[in-house]
Amino acid sequence: MFEEIQRLFDIPYYQQKHYPQSDALCAKVNGNWVKHSTEEYINTGNKVSRGLLKMGIKPGDKVALISNNRPEWNMLDMGILQIGAIDVPIYPTISSEDYKFIFNDAGVVLCVVSDHELYDKVQAVRDQIPSLKEVYTIEEYEDTKNWKEILEAGDDSAQSEVEALKSEIKTDDLATLIYTSGTTGTPKGVMLSHRNIVSNSVACVERLPVGKDAIALSFLPVCHIYERMLMYLYQLTGVSIYFAESIETIGDNLREVKPHVFTAVPRLLEKVFDKIMAKGAELTGVKHSLFFWAVGLANEYDTHGKSAWYHFKLSIANKLIFSKWREALGGRAEAVASGSAALQPRLARIFLAAGIPVMEGYGLTETSPVISVNCADNDGLRIGSVGRVIEHVTVKIADDGEILVKGPNVMLGYYNREDLTKEVIDEDGWFHTGDIGEVSSDGFIRITDRKKEMFKTSGGKYIAPQMMENRFKESLFIEQIMVIGENEKHPAALVVPAFEYLAEWAKRNGHSYDNIEDFASSDVVKAQIWEEVQKSNADFGGWEQIKKIEILAKPWTVDTEELTPTLKLKRKIIKKKYHDQIKHIYRPS
Repeated sequence: MFEEIQRLFDIPYYQQKHYPQSDALCAKVNGNWVKHSTEEYINTGNKVSRGLLKMGIKPGDKVALISNNRPEWNMLDMGILQIGAIDVPIYPTISSEDYKFIFNDAGVVLCVVSDHELYDKVQAVRDQIPSLKEVYTIEEYEDTKNWKEILEAGDDSAQSEVEALKSEIKTDDLATLIYTSGTTGTPKGVMLSHRNIVSNSVACVERLPVGKDAIALSFLPVCHIYERMLMYLYQLTGVSIYFAESIETIGDNLREVKPHVFTAVPRLLEKVFDKIMAKGAELTGVKHSLFFWAVGLANEYDTHGKSAWYHFKLSIANKLIFSKWREALGGRAEAVASGSAALQPRLARIFLAAGIPVMEGYGLTETSPVISVNCADNDGLRIGSVGRVIEHVTVKIADDGEILVKGPNVMLGYYNREDLTKEVIDEDGWFHTGDIGEVSSDGFIRITDRKKEMFKTSGGKYIAPQMMENRFKESLFIEQIMVIGENEKHPAALVVPAFEYLAEWAKRNGHSYDNIEDFASSDVVKAQIWEEVQKSNADFGGWEQIKKIEILAKPWTVDTEELTPTLKLKRKIIKKKYHDQIKHIYRPS
């Protein structure tokens, strides 16, 4: 069915042939949704190609893209790839120093950024990047070169050269370099070929429950392979893509666009749920009782084995309570793809019961990215799992529990780092994910922890922190948590309270305060959070239980460098930054 798609730039042409869209790529400009058709998308992509050739960009040259999600990103991506150049998408949120490392490691010759702020970040280190010839902005400013100069540089007569270059590009050629955000150490450039990403997009078609009449809302960073692969998947199935204005406007954009599908990371879903629960806590009387009855019912949900009586009660809860949750997400979501980190099973349970089809998947940048994903069709959903393996991908569990992967989606290797490539891809071609997991008899994968994040206490007992952290975060009082205790007598935890919920709780319980951050360190809050920790401790063995906690006054963010751009904990940095608090836990003076 998709045999004609061999390279990533074949995908827009496939859409034009099979599902031409008037709103293939859409973005809000000055308060109005501006729609770009499939034809316009292709025409602009070809202009990019012709302009780059005129500017001297050759096959194999590296072009960096640093931008928010927007139609121009996709047009540039197409234009770069179809002349055999390599695009290097980079997170807007990382530092100038990270830009310097990536640009120099990749040998970037040209860069396109979305706005002046990013332009200034690149300019701050530009004199330390010998290969970089020019920087363009997508937004228009008087003092920067604009990307339209690329579009205008070439002329129609150069299209024959573009076509000739396209014909020479093979499916196994390098398409993109994606630098991992890195929870530890220096970023690594993951080399992905056209085949890597095309095969992954095609294999995920059967797991996507929507088609050519559907709308997707995109807001996770398209520079990450997770959202980027989905961009290609949407295009080859004819799904129209609407780009959210920003992370702050997601709620408004969901209600405007009413998407059938969108992606999310667990951190976002946690925040959505916390806001729902905070609003529920404000209700009084019968409304309050009904709300928490419905949530309690949802907590018992499962995909199998529930009685007709249970489903009757759930239908009432859906009508009275959960219908409002769905409306807040646009009212017609058929799939919410969750990835990048582990999703709390309790959250999956509650959202699914509420008719919000959260489908958790699993993958890595190095696997383009999807290895497995849940799906509502063909009995393909199990709460607490990351679904069944996709077509043409093979998984096996090593003797130590590590998940190993083989398939057309496995990367070519790490750029300039053959040594690191050999560490993760063995002689038989198996990619070692670094994740610990298991495969059930009916084919569902469950992830239990990151191999590198597991640690031993001084008593020689293994601790799997990620699994524990997910359990503790089920408390409405706990926003973020990191389990510590390597080579110590017992596990402990650094806890960031859920400040928004804490404020509501304080108001309801008559606690006054001048500053919420100071209130978080008060004895009354410490006692409440410790009580929450003790509740979750009951689910773990004695050697795993948290014995002490330190409550922190500031949330962990990407900007303050405790989180990666995909919102994973940077454990080494957190340990270093909160060295005094950790010392107070284990060696109080």
